[in-house]
Amino acid sequence: MAAQWLTPDERRAWLALYALTSLLPASLDAQLFREARITLFDYHVLAMLSESEGTRLPMSELAARSAASLSRLSHVVKKLEARGWVTRLPSDSDGRVTTASLTPAGLDTLTELAVSHVSQVRSTVFDALDGQDVADLERVGRKILRGMDGAHWILSDGEAAAEAAVLGPASGSLRRGPAPDQALITGQ
Repeated sequence: MAAQWLTPDERRAWLALYALTSLLPASLDAQLFREARITLFDYHVLAMLSESEGTRLPMSELAARSAASLSRLSHVVKKLEARGWVTRLPSDSDGRVTTASLTPAGLDTLTELAVSHVSQVRSTVFDALDGQDVADLERVGRKILRGMDGAHWILSDGEAAAEAAVLGPASGSLRRGPAPDQALITGQ
């Protein structure tokens, strides 16, 4: 099989993506470690629990939402348990399933960290982008993710709303601006 080399445009895009995926996590890790001695992964686990119903998730679902193996997740949850931020309990509906639950102390910590973390994300990523850039970033990110893992939870989390914001009527033409139901939320 002959090599299918990247075009100059593809190479530039690939190198930009590679640099971004290398530098961004390290930057966000550094900020969280300075503030709370946790990693971006630890923060993401806490955030996924905070966004779930009852601030708890089965470990298998939390692993999927964290893009982690159960082994890695168990290690991190054990560390978060030692800090009093997470507890592990048998599921109410199936005793064979272990759930991770965010404690009030964990929620307090996450709430305190969220302000500076979101500020770091905004200054590192979004301040340099305009609205179209943000829409393009989401569209391209979802397209790449769909090719890697078509069942990824992010694709089902609001995919219809995201597509409605980009696609127009049944003709499939591109829309400019938010979907009608988003206009109430954004004021646009």
